Amino acid sequence: MSGHSKWSTIKRKKAKTDAQRGKIFTSIAREIIMAVRQGGADPNHNTRLKAAILRAKEANIPNENIERAIMRGSGASGEGDYEEIVYEGYGPGGAAITLNIVTSNRNRTAGEIRHLFSRSGGNLGETGCVSWMFERKGLIIIEKENFNDEEALMAIILDTDAEDMKEEKDSFIITTSPGNFEEVKDALTRHGIPLAMTETTMVPLNTVSLGEAEAEQMITLINALEEHDDVEEVFTNFEQDE
Repeated sequence: MSGHSKWSTIKRKKAKTDAQRGKIFTSIAREIIMAVRQGGADPNHNTRLKAAILRAKEANIPNENIERAIMRGSGASGEGDYEEIVYEGYGPGGAAITLNIVTSNRNRTAGEIRHLFSRSGGNLGETGCVSWMFERKGLIIIEKENFNDEEALMAIILDTDAEDMKEEKDSFIITTSPGNFEEVKDALTRHGIPLAMTETTMVPLNTVSLGEAEAEQMITLINALEEHDDVEEVFTNFEQDE
């Protein structure tokens, strides 16, 4: 198995910086709320909620906070409601960007996101303008410092329906279809493989490189979007050199 996966670099960095600045707590709570709204409050019958609760426990979020988020999702808390929105647009140099948003005020968020795009040389587009450039995949990252036996890992992967495995400098990147994501993840866990990151994500069908000035603008825009309170995930087809 092989394939280009430099797109994963930003995702790995995002996971680490989110934890450092505490945004991950809010992000996971919102994910729990939306999971309950879509599939109910029983994690045994709601795979999205089950995965969100697991993320919460891994992040050491207290059980009472998890329960509060579940209550809010079910409407039992009497607090305000959230909605999920996907925003799409173009960054400097025409690089594609798609955002997963969770907000309680659609108009406020739209104005703020549009401002972030415009001040960095990009523009917020219409629904569907760049979504065709991406496809949803399951992503599993294994850091070499925790497990560095490519042959053993390949033997496990070949017994599953994983789509691809790529070796990078400090990690192994495994991709799956969304439907086979849990199967592959469970197989690795059963073999005791430590997983640095597991998630379903949007993968660009093709990547674009930018000149130095545009790349700096793009990185500034991505950072600003990731820091916005209502932005859950940022995906781009911009390829960042090492």
